[in-house]
Amino acid sequence: MAVPLVAIASHTQVKDNQCVEQIYLGPGICVYGCPALSKDPEKKWRKNNFDFRAAVHEPESHRIKRPVDPRTKEPIGPAHEFEVILEPDTYTEEKYILFENYQRHVHKESPSDITKNGFKRFLCSGLGQSSQRTNGVEQKLGSYHQCYRLDGRLLAMGVLDLLPGCVSSVYLVYHQDVKDWYFGKLSALREISLAVEGDYQFYYMDPEIYLWDRLDADFLARLSARNYVSMSLERQLRLPPHKLANIDELELGLDQEALLRLQHYQREGTSGLNESQSSALAAGMPGLMSLDGVQNEINLGGWPLKLGNMLLHLEDLRGWNSWDIRDASSLKGIVAELAAALGPKLVSQLVLELG
Repeated sequence: MAVPLVAIASHTQVKDNQCVEQIYLGPGICVYGCPALSKDPEKKWRKNNFDFRAAVHEPESHRIKRPVDPRTKEPIGPAHEFEVILEPDTYTEEKYILFENYQRHVHKESPSDITKNGFKRFLCSGLGQSSQRTNGVEQKLGSYHQCYRLDGRLLAMGVLDLLPGCVSSVYLVYHQDVKDWYFGKLSALREISLAVEGDYQFYYMDPEIYLWDRLDADFLARLSARNYVSMSLERQLRLPPHKLANIDELELGLDQEALLRLQHYQREGTSGLNESQSSALAAGMPGLMSLDGVQNEINLGGWPLKLGNMLLHLEDLRGWNSWDIRDASSLKGIVAELAAALGPKLVSQLVLELG
């Protein structure tokens, strides 16, 4: 699920962030540092003007201003020290203990099914870390753990793949003690902020969210029937949720303007009415390099491939030159999509191994 980086934080999400923030700060700062009671012009401006990134980072200990207690004339520190650190996806015992708690309580896995090797393979063996500059901004690339700590204790951890065109949210674990602290929403806000600040353009959420029981049944049916869903457009065109063979099935009595819009929806190949086998790369999926960019900037045929004890190049494979890069079912199409997501720098540092 690709989310363009625009103003997407809802009022509810912001309130949830503020509720947890009050836990971090404690009553002293919440009373004497409250924008409504302060004469600080900056706080008054922020009370009436929402700044998404400032709101997301506000609970961090090093960003909190220490108001002066009018009774003691002493600065008031926060009740707790909260910090969020982005670090490489390396294994630590602290992370494994958090993972074990999450899998046992949330996914109801038995202790015998939760292993350190499984954790390392699942969440600690991603892409290597590197960096690049884009539009004057330093971008981290590779697989990372975004760790949330309160008073030094690891409470939650987001697993992220940082790619040239997007921040991809892979997994989130949190401790049972903070299950009511909205960490699903808080981590999403944090990751969106990271994408904005790093100029990654897009934020990808794990496709497994489509399987949540709480997801609207009508929306889920449309996601299952189409490659792309615009709910506002589908409501305007009164499209039924099931998959349709062609436009003639609709018989909705659309006016000429609505019919043209529907034809455009179909022609762009996004509605699922006439699904093609073209790859996400050929379709111009947001967050990926363009097809021309992959062909001009990446030597796909020269990408090393490990087969057993042998190290080959993709161009050494029989049929490589005859495969269509636009065909998502061919090996060339598959690795082209992977290369478009990783970018030239990461591709040059990796060796493929077919599982």
